[in-house]
Amino acid sequence: MLPDGCGYSDNTRQGISVAEFFYEYGLFFLKALTFVIAVVAIIMAVVAAAMRSRDMDGGGSEGHIEIRKYNERLEDMREALSFSLMEPFERKLAEKEKKAADKAEKKAARKAAKKASKQRGEGETILVEKGRSRLYVLDFDGDIRATEVDKLRREITAVLTTATSDDEVLVRLESGGGMVTSYGLAASQLDRIRDRKVPLTVCVDKVAASGGYMMACVADKLVAAPFAVLGSIGVVAQIPNFHRLLKEHNIDFEMLTAGKYKRTLTLFGENTDEGRQKFIEDIERIHGQFKDYVSKRRPKLDIEQVATGEIWSGQDTLDLHLADKLSTSDQYLIDACEERDVLMVSFKARKNLMERFSMGVQNTVDGVLLKWFDRLMKSRFSIG
Repeated sequence: MLPDGCGYSDNTRQGISVAEFFYEYGLFFLKALTFVIAVVAIIMAVVAAAMRSRDMDGGGSEGHIEIRKYNERLEDMREALSFSLMEPFERKLAEKEKKAADKAEKKAARKAAKKASKQRGEGETILVEKGRSRLYVLDFDGDIRATEVDKLRREITAVLTTATSDDEVLVRLESGGGMVTSYGLAASQLDRIRDRKVPLTVCVDKVAASGGYMMACVADKLVAAPFAVLGSIGVVAQIPNFHRLLKEHNIDFEMLTAGKYKRTLTLFGENTDEGRQKFIEDIERIHGQFKDYVSKRRPKLDIEQVATGEIWSGQDTLDLHLADKLSTSDQYLIDACEERDVLMVSFKARKNLMERFSMGVQNTVDGVLLKWFDRLMKSRFSIG
C-alpha cells in the first residue's frame, strides 16, 4: 500500500497495485509448481525403485506376445457396416441375435479351452481344423539402426514354435535402410523362417530400400504396392574432417594405432590418398557381400543391373524381378481371410514408468515436428 501524500496519482497507485498482485501471484505459482515437480519426482523415483526391486526378485518380465485374429476384426467391420444400413427395428433384432450368438460362441470357446487344458496334461495334441492353415502377420518399421530387430526376433521365435510348412508368415515391411550390421541381423532373422521351410511373404506398402531391401529379398514372395519404392542396393559412408580447422587454430591432433589399416579416415587427422583408397575398398567389399546376398535369394534378377544404388517402383519392379506382385498388404490380408486364420503377432515390451513418460514426450515432440514438416511440404509440393 502507498501512504497518502506520496505524490502518486490514483492511476499510478492502481498500476502499482496490479503489478504487485501479478508479482505475488507469480511467486505463488512458482512455489506451487516447484512443490508439484518435487512430489512427481519422488513418486517416480519410488515407482522406479520398486520396479527395479521387482526385477531383481525375478517378478518382472521383459514383455509378452500378443495375438489378435484379423478375421474377427474384418467380420466386426462388415457387421458394423451392415447394421448401419438397416432400418432401426431390423438393426435392433440383428444386434440381439448377434449378442446371443456371441454368448454361445464364448461358452463353446471356454469349454474347448478347458478340454484342451486337460488333454495337454495327458500329453495329447490338439489338432487345428482340417483345411484351415494359418497366416502369421508381423510388422517391421525400420529406422537407421533397425531398432525393431529385437522385437522381430522375439516374434519370429514365438511363431516358429507352432508354424509348419502348411502355414505362412507375412512381414509388413517399411524401411529406407540404415546400418549394415543392424540390417544384416534383421535379414538373418527372416532367414530363420526360410530355413524352417515355412513360406515367407514380405509386403511393402511404401519403401524397402538398401537395408530394407536386404530384408525384403529374403521372401519367397515379395509383394509391393504400385508406388512402393524398392532397390537402392548400394553402400554409402560419409565422414566430416576438421583437420584444416584445427590447423588454422594451431591445434595438434595425434592418433596412435597398431595395424596399418586400423584407421583409414579420421575426423581430426589429415587423411591420405592411401587411406581413402582403403576405405573405398572396404565399401566395395561390403557392396559385394550385399549383391551376393540378394542374388542368392532372388536368382532371377540381374544383380549387376539393379545393384547401382538406383530405386524403382511400379511395373519396373516386376520387370526387373525386384518384386513378384503389385498389391497392398491390406488386400493380401483380406484375401487370406477367406481360407486361413490370419493372426497378428506382436511382442509388447514391458516399460517402466520413466520409459513410458519419456516415450510419451518423444511421441508428442515427433508428432508436432512431423505435422509442421507435412504442412511445409504440402505448401511447396503438390501433384496436379
